[in-house]
Amino acid sequence: MSNPVVKYLINNHFLAALIVIALFWLAIELSGILIIIFISFIIMAALSPFSDFLIRKRIPRILSVIIPYTITIAILVLLIFPLIPFFISQIELLFSNFPKYIDQVAKTFNISIDASSIKNVFESDINALGKNALSVTGKIFSGFFSTLTVLVISFYLMLQRETLKKQLIALWPKKYQDQALKTMVQIENKIGWWLQGQLVLSFTIGFCTWIGLTFLGLPFALPLGLLAGILEIVPTIGPIISAVPAVIVALTISPGLAVSVVIFYILLQALENHILVPKIMQKAVGLNPIIVIIGVLIGSKFLGILGALLAVPLIALVFILTKSFKPSN
Repeated sequence: MSNPVVKYLINNHFLAALIVIALFWLAIELSGILIIIFISFIIMAALSPFSDFLIRKRIPRILSVIIPYTITIAILVLLIFPLIPFFISQIELLFSNFPKYIDQVAKTFNISIDASSIKNVFESDINALGKNALSVTGKIFSGFFSTLTVLVISFYLMLQRETLKKQLIALWPKKYQDQALKTMVQIENKIGWWLQGQLVLSFTIGFCTWIGLTFLGLPFALPLGLLAGILEIVPTIGPIISAVPAVIVALTISPGLAVSVVIFYILLQALENHILVPKIMQKAVGLNPIIVIIGVLIGSKFLGILGALLAVPLIALVFILTKSFKPSN
């Protein structure tokens, strides 16, 4: 988009820097509100294809929005939310026993490790992570009102999606309106495809890990499967990190089981890279894994688990905008 204003800002580095600093400060001050809006937009982008499908089937727009929205809320309330406390307890049980497993493996290989120190490190890190995630999540979703706000905003965005697009496009000069519309559609599609693909991929990897480790007879197969599903959001190193605890637990039982677990994770990684990712994520954001990893680390540093989850769609948004507003030669 060859916008004169954009060209001027790029050439005037001092003014551009001031604007970036001002926007960064404003984003920090309004971070809670911006995160709520961004989450609402992600939900809308993920559900809009289902709404569009119903509209093409000549179902009224209001019903085409209500139906997928209601089904999603019902799945969350009836199936997912009730299981969260159980999943958390299983993961806590795994990590509470993990220092003991490390100590057993160290003794097997004649390595001197202070088990009490390992336990203290694990407990402090888990407590810090939990407090950080709970405090940030609590600030953003502090009570019924904030949760309701996300639901209402996402519902309104779905209902008024085309109208809002037209209103935003009208803010641009006529010669830039086609590019603005193209950018909006691209952002909505990419972020929606990312969430849909990530949910399917995380569930598939988590479920396959649970089934595979259960078949191998490894203890804590369920929390290890949950860990694999959660870390699936981090490309390249996520699957490797999720395999380490499983291998350590297996080593406390027998070297043969550890070898079997390693082979299982290698096969699962091959299945993911050659079949699952190309099929499930082929329309999703195509970002460099290093950039995603750095973004996830930065997001987790500022917002804990929530920041890690929102890092990828935010990076995708920035990349699409940067590419769209890049002045043409």
